Amino acid sequence: MISGRTVNGVIRDNTIDEIKSRCNIVDVVGRTVTLKKAGSNYKGLCPFHKEKTPSFVVSEEKQIYTCFGCGASGDVIEFVQKYYGLDFSEAVEKLAAECGVEIKTGGAKREKKEKLYEINKEAAIFFYRAFRKSGNPGHAYMKKRGIRDEVLKKFGIGYADGGWDSLKDYLEKKGLDGQKLTDLGLISRSGGKYYDKFRDRVIFPIIDTRGRIIGFGGRAIGEDMPKYLNSCESSVFMKKNNLYGLNITRREISGDGYAVLVEGYMDVISLYQGGVLNVAASLGTALTENQARLLKRYTSKVVLSYDADNAGQTAAMRGMDILHKEGLKVKVLEIPKGKDPDEFVKAYGRQGFIKLVKAALPYADYKFAVIRRQCDMDSTEGRISFIEKAVSVLKELSPVEADIYIKKLAADNGISEGAIRSELQGGLRTGTRPVYREKTDAGPVRISALEKNAIKLMLSGKEYFTGLAEYQDMFESISGRNIYDALKDAYGSGERPDSEKLSESLEPEDFAALEEIDRNILLEGSEDSFFSDCVRAYREKKTKKREKEIIMKLSLANEDENSEEIKKLTNELIEVQRQNKLGGKEY
Repeated sequence: MISGRTVNGVIRDNTIDEIKSRCNIVDVVGRTVTLKKAGSNYKGLCPFHKEKTPSFVVSEEKQIYTCFGCGASGDVIEFVQKYYGLDFSEAVEKLAAECGVEIKTGGAKREKKEKLYEINKEAAIFFYRAFRKSGNPGHAYMKKRGIRDEVLKKFGIGYADGGWDSLKDYLEKKGLDGQKLTDLGLISRSGGKYYDKFRDRVIFPIIDTRGRIIGFGGRAIGEDMPKYLNSCESSVFMKKNNLYGLNITRREISGDGYAVLVEGYMDVISLYQGGVLNVAASLGTALTENQARLLKRYTSKVVLSYDADNAGQTAAMRGMDILHKEGLKVKVLEIPKGKDPDEFVKAYGRQGFIKLVKAALPYADYKFAVIRRQCDMDSTEGRISFIEKAVSVLKELSPVEADIYIKKLAADNGISEGAIRSELQGGLRTGTRPVYREKTDAGPVRISALEKNAIKLMLSGKEYFTGLAEYQDMFESISGRNIYDALKDAYGSGERPDSEKLSESLEPEDFAALEEIDRNILLEGSEDSFFSDCVRAYREKKTKKREKEIIMKLSLANEDENSEEIKKLTNELIEVQRQNKLGGKEY
């Protein structure tokens, strides 16, 4: 076994090279895609978009893949990342396990987490066995809700009996640490006594995309309150970072090209049983940026299907803003007659639900519809209020989108385009328009020199952080991305980042990397000139990366089958090479 050790959580280059040398991309891709020999390459149907004619090409010689239909391309690690929805380190670990390369990450913190995962696993086994015993109230409740046994088994549904110490006694007999049980929220303490937190509840194990049980949700069977109870937050469970059901449905989400996002456990299970397989749910909290980024690993499109009540509509408005800011295309599905997704799919089935998906309103249309309902369009004051509120939505759109919607708003509401544009420009002159940039998925864990320089500059003041936010996709490494997000949170709260707060918000390896950058990177010359150098280096790197991608695609293209694509790529290559000669001065 080759041992790939890490330093401060960073996987060494030679370990990655060893993995790539052992993993033939044709073999790895061939496990999930039917490939046929085509000259010196292999071809198949692209796994990342639906197609009838193969446009997905794999080169054994170059150890790369590319799709001339959707544009996906990369090496074996990038394929595993995209296909399984993993980040870079997860993809490396998966391939390493498959090809016999051992990665030793070490660290007491990781070992502690592994023990917590094991405890949760034991608890899940206990709950599952209790659920499978005949005559238990949990199983009777779920059958009454119409859930079939095979679906219950698929989601690992369990049952916590009404006893005060059933789980506690079971886990203690396994020799498990009582304090860890409390830290995980499995056991509670009051008046010096310990007792089970979950009692007389149906249990929904919460499992991450790596198959680890990170927490539990419990639904009261009787009249106990709260109706739903979740595990407390711990080092292995943070609600803001996870989505229920994604461990089961991520493949369907990628294959269908969009995710249906609902509010609750039962919505996920009922929709899944009803044939809507591309579904996931937030964990009892408002949707977060981290959850949006997690979804973005698998799709660029999300359909929100929240309850039809006022609380559901409010959550939909908040959720769509989060998704939109993260660069996802979002629509809102409105369920008629005040039903929730669970009730609707039981009444009308998959086809009925898919009709609602097709009729779902895009981001701006939904917002305009909500605003219109809030305003009296028959009065002058109401129409003025409508335009003022509508302009706030237009400011969140790209110029092309805004132009289209200005024309639509004018035609639908009998208001001149000029009036809307005048109101919009007035808002823009005040500098109120937010600028949203699409974020890229985190890539390799190694922090590049460019990322280090940019981080050092951002530490020197908020104005430089704000200036570099436009180029935030320069942070391609996991640690770089995490550090950027931590600085964003710090500056967003109106505070200058300090060591203590950053250490609390970052993993130890990321904080160690930040300290190393602050200690060893020196700003040569003025900060403004250093800023200009960072931007120029970013642009140059981006154009060189694109040049490499184009050349790779051209090398795999068939002149007879891809003539139009070759022409388009060649013209783009000429322009990119011109930009490279300018050294990033023009972009």
